[in-house]
Amino acid sequence: MATASPRHLLDDVINTEQQQQEQQQQQEFLSSLETIVLTIFLSIIIIMTVFGNLLVMVALCKDRHLRKKKTNYFIVSLAFADLLVALVVMPFAAIELTTGHWRYGEIFCLVRTSLDVLLTTASILHLCCIALDRYYAICCQPLVYRHKMTPIRVAVMLSGCWLIPTFISFLPIMQSWNAIGIEDIIEERRALAGGSNDTSCVFLVNRPYALICSAVAFYVPLALMVLAYQRIYVTAMTHVRQIETLQRAGSAPVTGTVPMITVRSSTSSDPLEHYRLRTTTGSSSEHTPIANSRMRVETKAAKTLAIIMGCFCLCWAPFFITNVVDPFIHYSVPWQLWTAWLWLGYINSGLNPFLYAFLNRAFRRAFLVILCCGDERYARQRSCSYGPAHRGCSAASVNGTSMALRLSFLPNRSYSDNGQTILANEQESQDSLGPL
Repeated sequence: MATASPRHLLDDVINTEQQQQEQQQQQEFLSSLETIVLTIFLSIIIIMTVFGNLLVMVALCKDRHLRKKKTNYFIVSLAFADLLVALVVMPFAAIELTTGHWRYGEIFCLVRTSLDVLLTTASILHLCCIALDRYYAICCQPLVYRHKMTPIRVAVMLSGCWLIPTFISFLPIMQSWNAIGIEDIIEERRALAGGSNDTSCVFLVNRPYALICSAVAFYVPLALMVLAYQRIYVTAMTHVRQIETLQRAGSAPVTGTVPMITVRSSTSSDPLEHYRLRTTTGSSSEHTPIANSRMRVETKAAKTLAIIMGCFCLCWAPFFITNVVDPFIHYSVPWQLWTAWLWLGYINSGLNPFLYAFLNRAFRRAFLVILCCGDERYARQRSCSYGPAHRGCSAASVNGTSMALRLSFLPNRSYSDNGQTILANEQESQDSLGPL
């Protein structure tokens, strides 16, 4: 039986070592490439979040018309919370994710985690307050809205958005209430991570903390948002049908009055100042018919509300579902899945400026002024310019900032004043809902 010569054995060993070295170098290269790609991706998320929210805050500071509207205080406070998420929370999470180590000690790990819970919860509570503000503005009588949303009540709601999260963040986390009963599991996780308390930032929660924190930070706000937006949609569709009825009643070719709604641009916090009835004499056949059919209006309203709720649920539901389930399945959820869900929630802080400010015409005008270095052309634009379908609109100037809307726009409130029906389309609600 022939045996391999020592030279051949030596060659085989050398070839094997070379192959292992090549495989190791290839793995290191792929690992480095993945780290670079991940770093670039996370950096883009952080930069976009900072830019969008900072732009919202600067717009409110520079545009006095935006400061007159109560809803915008919720939006700018939301932007401040999301800005802090991008500046304080995301960078440390990105460093830990890309390097695989925590380099800032155990105390700062608790502080960072507390800030994470505080700021993300504050962001979600702001979204809930915005939904409630829209509900009062759209579904209630204008006088009821003015009574409900007083400056003091707005200040109390904003204070609650910042104070309530402290009771589920700094207070229990710094006291280690979240770790009661699971200390052994936390130590085991630290050992698996290959580090001590100072080189690993392990955060696990027991069942009571998981249930209470998730309810306060997500499930209760989610329920309120769903109820508010459901009522907003039903109210909007009711008034679309009222407008159709009015149009059919006024479509006969007789001389009479054709109702027109003149609505101020969103510069006032009082819904009573957002409507005015204008009548024009002449044949109704001379006026352009309603541009949007009921189906189109309903589709736009449903689409806008679906985008708002869909983005919120898509970004935060996976994390909070996992947060509740994980303690009941012996903390078996992989850390990779946790990290993915957490960053998906962070992305919501970058989407909020686009959902709640960039869809608002008044904010868009302010953004143009800022980005174009105060160009007077945009500063003088206090009314929207519409396409051919809206050329028949007439406008009455109120402080130089009013605009006229045809009945094709979504109405908000119909009531009787001295026997005359007034269809009140509050710009407060239309700007809040975006491009309805």
